[in-house]
Amino acid sequence: IVVAVREYQAAVKTKAFIVSLVLMPVMMGGSVVVQVLMRDKVDIKDKRIAVLDYSGQLSDAATAAAQARNEEEIFEGEGAARKQVKPRFLLQDVEPTSDDPAQVRLALSERVRKNGSNDIMAFVVIGPDVIKPGDDPSRAAIDYHSNSPTYDDIQNWIAAPLNERIQQLRLQAANLDAKVVTEATRRIPVGNLGLVSRDKAGNITKAEQTNKIANVIVPLGLMMLMFMVVMIGASPLVQSVLEEKTLRIAEVLLGSIPPFQLMMGKLLGMVGVSLTIATVYLAGMFYALWQADYGQFFPAHVVWWFAFFQALAVLMYGAIFIAIGAAVSDQKEAQNLMTPVMLLVVAPMFVWVNVVREPSASLSLALSLFPPATPMLMVMRQAIPPGIPIWQPLLGAALVILTTLLCVFAAGRIFRVGILMQGKGAKVGEMMRWVFRG
Repeated sequence: IVVAVREYQAAVKTKAFIVSLVLMPVMMGGSVVVQVLMRDKVDIKDKRIAVLDYSGQLSDAATAAAQARNEEEIFEGEGAARKQVKPRFLLQDVEPTSDDPAQVRLALSERVRKNGSNDIMAFVVIGPDVIKPGDDPSRAAIDYHSNSPTYDDIQNWIAAPLNERIQQLRLQAANLDAKVVTEATRRIPVGNLGLVSRDKAGNITKAEQTNKIANVIVPLGLMMLMFMVVMIGASPLVQSVLEEKTLRIAEVLLGSIPPFQLMMGKLLGMVGVSLTIATVYLAGMFYALWQADYGQFFPAHVVWWFAFFQALAVLMYGAIFIAIGAAVSDQKEAQNLMTPVMLLVVAPMFVWVNVVREPSASLSLALSLFPPATPMLMVMRQAIPPGIPIWQPLLGAALVILTTLLCVFAAGRIFRVGILMQGKGAKVGEMMRWVFRG
């Protein structure tokens, strides 16, 4: 207990701890914040696009749609606050310069390469048979060419006016009223609602619209929080033990306390640190969700399971990290041994999409019962409505407790032998021999 209290105070009574509490959410959500702040910081320089219309019936519609867009859709605000936030699309009709389509496309491509946006930044080729496709698919295609493959705004936009005009021409050719066809083919959206239930008075309550984003963000946030706390709370144990070993501090400590008690004190101290971090972030998450009127998506009953699994995760991975720190002699050896452990820590990140989509599926259950991944995946499954049967987290907890006890036992055997070794690090085979034979 003395060691645990000392480790806890040494961690939380530092400016670095306070700074990490503030910076970690900034680092985790910084990309989102930056994207929001940079939303209006876009290049609004005019984008010139050449349109080669072999059909002779579509370029006018595209040009008219571009003019309407440039007048209405590229601005935000009203009056004096009106501000252009998107570039104008300027379409130019071009005529083929050769009977060979390949030569025509080559000439337009050279214009893009040589002059870029000062002339044209892209060009669109409309096949001659797009209205009435024939046997040759290449003659009924619409191709967009550019030297900027990552900028797809023009490609995505121009598809709508071109296809709308093609549809109108096809309906006219078939002597059908476009308005009648549009109404007859209008799609009806399918609402995503929860289940109908009764209130305390016995009245049937109306099902509420499901917020898919909120139902995904909260479980994902809990998983990321647990991962973050494990990395902050457990991974520094490698460096701590290695430093005490190389500086011969451990020899002095072991003159006053048995090796296993020293190791357990460090582990318990880090568990306290991790729970402190989790408490701060959970309180912040809870407050933010309630302020945004999303409090109903925060499953309060999961908090206790989160704290329980969080403590077990830090004990489990912390024991492994302590064993690595005691068995190696320098930082390079520690990094080599930590690589497979880090793969276990990040394993839930590889499968979280499948678990969120089908939290009650057999695959999700099997993955969440794999002890190294259980803390993160089980908490995530519990946070997704309507939750999971109670026997599943209980079974998962039992498996994690058993795994944690094995890890602590093995780490204790390795720590007892390796903490006083100097000059060379232990191989995996030697570490296994220490576990089974002492």
